[in-house]
Amino acid sequence: MKRFEGRVSIVTGASQGIGEAIARDLAGAGATVVLADVQREKLEAVAAAIAAAGGRAEAHAVDVADAAAVERTVAAVAAAHKRIDHLVNNAGITRDGLLMRMKDEDWDLVLRVNLTGTFNFSRAVLRTMVAARYGRIVNVASIAGLMGNPGQTNYSASKAGVIAFAKSLAREAGSRGVTVNAVAPGFIETAMTAVLPEEVKAAYLGAIPLRKFGLPKDVSAAVQFLLSEEASYITGQVLSVNGGMYM
Repeated sequence: MKRFEGRVSIVTGASQGIGEAIARDLAGAGATVVLADVQREKLEAVAAAIAAAGGRAEAHAVDVADAAAVERTVAAVAAAHKRIDHLVNNAGITRDGLLMRMKDEDWDLVLRVNLTGTFNFSRAVLRTMVAARYGRIVNVASIAGLMGNPGQTNYSASKAGVIAFAKSLAREAGSRGVTVNAVAPGFIETAMTAVLPEEVKAAYLGAIPLRKFGLPKDVSAAVQFLLSEEASYITGQVLSVNGGMYM
């Protein structure tokens, strides 16, 4: 029997990068994966690829920052499957810039997607998980939320927020059988990091003791562990996946 056979997993931001890797790996481990993202075409392509590989996936185009849309999506999933076992809050964006020049809309949008989106989906799934007295929630944070990063006050604040959110919700939901943890990736090779200048990448590489960048599969492996039965006595924790860049 596969590791997550019979489980229903929601993954936000699942159309590419880390979210796509998590979704594909969960499906490969037997879960029915609910893909949530605003990019419908990319999302449907990922769902089709999972199905072609023998997995089970369904695409839901939804803006994580839209509370009403999130509630409708989660209600539809719960009605269709009669359960929600896992939530991976991975959806995230960047709008980088020095604070002195940062526009209000760039601050607001990053916080709304990264932090409020986490709040919206977590609140929406919690009733189903509490009723079942079982659930696993994993927030994909960032090394920036632990150590900060110049030019990313908005992003760093949002990711520090999802860490504190996980710790607080872990205390609320633990007695109901729901664990809540966070994974904090370092420099991972994705579309988001591919646009960085080469000199910036070289500086990051020099600060990583393992002298290599991570891959989406590295983050996915950490997420899968925290969703698994092996992690049933772990909650309110942050698992760093950063090659030793921040200890």
